Amino acid sequence: MFSLDRFSFHQLLLVAFLLIAGLLSAASLRGLFTIEALITQSSDGAQQAVSLSAAAQRLAERSVTMERAARQYLVLDDPLLRQRFDEAAREATQALDQLAQGLREAVPTASGQEPADDAWRSTLRTLRQQLSGDADTRSDREQTLTAAFRDLGQINIDIADQVRLATESRNAALLERLESGRAELARQIVAAIAVAVALALAFGIWLARPLKRLEAAIVGLGENRLDHMIDMRGPADVRQLGRRLEWLRLRLAELDDDKARFLRHVSHELKTPLAALREGVALLEDGVTGPLNEPQREVARILRQNTSVLQGQIEDLLRFNTAAFDARRLVRRPVELTALVAQQVDAQKLQWQARKLKVAVTGWPLRVEVDAEKLGMALGNLLSNAIRFSPIGGRIAFEVSQWPGRARIDVIDEGPGVAAADRARVFEPFFRGERQPTDAPRGSGIGLSIVQELVRAHDGQIDLLMPGQNPPSGAHFRIELPHVPDR
Repeated sequence: MFSLDRFSFHQLLLVAFLLIAGLLSAASLRGLFTIEALITQSSDGAQQAVSLSAAAQRLAERSVTMERAARQYLVLDDPLLRQRFDEAAREATQALDQLAQGLREAVPTASGQEPADDAWRSTLRTLRQQLSGDADTRSDREQTLTAAFRDLGQINIDIADQVRLATESRNAALLERLESGRAELARQIVAAIAVAVALALAFGIWLARPLKRLEAAIVGLGENRLDHMIDMRGPADVRQLGRRLEWLRLRLAELDDDKARFLRHVSHELKTPLAALREGVALLEDGVTGPLNEPQREVARILRQNTSVLQGQIEDLLRFNTAAFDARRLVRRPVELTALVAQQVDAQKLQWQARKLKVAVTGWPLRVEVDAEKLGMALGNLLSNAIRFSPIGGRIAFEVSQWPGRARIDVIDEGPGVAAADRARVFEPFFRGERQPTDAPRGSGIGLSIVQELVRAHDGQIDLLMPGQNPPSGAHFRIELPHVPDR
């Protein structure tokens, strides 16, 4: 079975361009041939019209010569005059034959009507008869000759009219063919353009699909979504690139697992000597090994403070590693989103009440398929972050809303907000921005990165929005989760 998938992307692109170019070229060549045919017909028609007009002119001139020679011959009876008459008659007959052939092709003679050339030849026979005879009948023959030349002149006029009509008829037919050819050419060009556009759109859409899948796969790798297998379909080179991306995904997943194991091992290995160090410092401060003087107590205090900081950093590292690991193992079930937000607000009630904050939760009941524990952790981190940065007596707002295919949670505080230089890195692990609260301990910088890991695990996204006009400052985070309305 014929399949386009065995061809490469650039081969298919070349075929598409060749098809479109061939279609337009065929339409152009057909139009060129049509124009050439019409030009040839026009040239032939013009030449024939000129030839008929010249023949008609020659016939009229020879008729005048015949009449002059015939009248002089009747009076003078000179053989040279008769010879001149016969030569003029012969040339007139040749012109008449040319006219008869052209007129019969252009204007067929009506049924029952005598052709003009037959009438002319009949009149010529009458003229020749009148040129022969006795001198006694000269007067009668002269009258008959006069009448015959009058008839011949009328026949010449009729023939000239027929030439004019034939020329007009031929011009009209040529114009009709020209108009018909123009209309046909216009239809062909429009059809060719329509088919070319259709082919371009079809190939464009068909070739753009694997590119979009490639883009989605690369974005997924960049966002560390390593649990979805990459299976590319399309041209051969795109499928080959998809296999390489799948290899890269497996390699990144392996490296990620190695990193997680390394962090767990290092963290656990550090905790044991760190615990011993803290115990030793405590023994020194308690004077178990003997009393300490004031400089020694200062050194012990510095050791105790730094071991506490190191202990916190190790615990933060373990907590981030655990959150990233757990984010891949979700237990989804229907959860009422507004109630989940309110539960997290109640869980931290003592913290935000201690800072005299007002926390408002607005929105209507909205059920989504999520892991309540993991999403609750993300919401709790956002709330604790907002509490930490909010001024005393400030306000924190949670707004739950529904949009087509999405469930949305907006978290807005009245703190100092995020500096413009920090906005691109605010979700990076262990990144702490320049705007830190002065009345709270310095954070570890992993809270928002954990939130991002958990939200992405739910196939959602979290964004830091620009601050609104009212209030003019503060942070505005928005979580969007996939949501299919209940039927």
